[in-house]
Amino acid sequence: MHKVGYVLSDGFQVMSLATQAVFEYANLVAGEPLYEIRVFSATGGEVRSSLGMRVSTRALGRADAADTWIVAGVNDPLAVPAAPPVLKFLRRAARVARRTAAICTGGFVLAEAGLLDGRQATTHWAFARALRERHPGIRVEDDRIFIVDGPVWTSAGMSAGLDLALAMVEQDLGAHVARSVARKLVMPQRRSGGQSQHSEMLELAPKSDRIQAALDYARKHLGQPLSVEDLAEAVHLSPRQFSRVFTAETGRSPARAVEALRLEAARLMIEQSRHPLETIARETGFRDRRHMREVFMRGYGAPPLALRRAARQ
Repeated sequence: MHKVGYVLSDGFQVMSLATQAVFEYANLVAGEPLYEIRVFSATGGEVRSSLGMRVSTRALGRADAADTWIVAGVNDPLAVPAAPPVLKFLRRAARVARRTAAICTGGFVLAEAGLLDGRQATTHWAFARALRERHPGIRVEDDRIFIVDGPVWTSAGMSAGLDLALAMVEQDLGAHVARSVARKLVMPQRRSGGQSQHSEMLELAPKSDRIQAALDYARKHLGQPLSVEDLAEAVHLSPRQFSRVFTAETGRSPARAVEALRLEAARLMIEQSRHPLETIARETGFRDRRHMREVFMRGYGAPPLALRRAARQ
C-alpha cells in the first residue's frame, strides 16, 4: 500500500487535488487499492480553498502517516506564507518519507523548510524569479514541467501536477500501468516541452527601452553570434554596463537570454515547419544540430524530434 498525504493550507488552489485522480485510476487499473489518499493541514478540520470550497482534513502528526507527502500550491505564495508548524513537520517527515513533493507554488513551502537547498526545482513560471531571488541556494529551472531531484519532486503549474503524479505511478507500478492511467484520463504519459510554450519567454520583459531594443535586435539576428559586445554596441552601451543593466532588468545574463530566444525560435520552427533540424539549428544560431539538442534537453527536458512528434500528433 502506497500512502499519499496531501498538505493543504487556507487558500490552497483546488486544482492541486485533481492529481488525486491519477492515484484513484491507478487503483482502478490495478484492480486493487494500491494507493491510500489522506488530506492533512496544520491543525486539522475544514480548510478553505482559494475558490471558497471547504475540505475536511486531518491534523499533521505522525511523520510516517504517509510515504509520499505532497504540498498543494496557492495562487500567490508571496502573500500566503507557510505556517511554521507545517515547515517543522515537513522537515521531520522528509527524513522518513520516500518522497516529498510540491505542486506548483507549493515549492515555496519546501523551500522555506530548507528541503530544496542545493537541489534542482521548478515552480510556476510567474514565480520562478521570486523563488530564485528568495532562495539562491536552489537551482531553479524556469522551463521544466516537473523535476525529480532525489526524493524531492516539484512541478510547474497546477496541471503539471498531473504529470508529476503520473510519473510517481510509473515509478511505483511501472510504465504499463501509467500508460493505462494516462489513457483513461486522456492525457499524455510523458508531456514534451516546457513552460515557455505557455508563458511567452516567461518574464523576460525589461523595464527600459534600451534593453528592449537589445532584445529586439537579438530576435532579428539569431543566426549571428550575438556576443555581449554585439548587443552592447547595438544599444550604445559599454559591454560591462550593458551586462549589469540587462541582468538587473531581466533576471538573466545576456547569454542565457539569447539562448532562451534561440530555443523558443527553434521550437516554433520545429513544431510549425518541415525544415531539417540542421537548417533550423543554423538559422536560429546554434553551432550545429547536436548543440541544439543539448540546449533542448536542458531547457525542455526533451529532444527536438520529440517536440516535433508531439506537435504533429
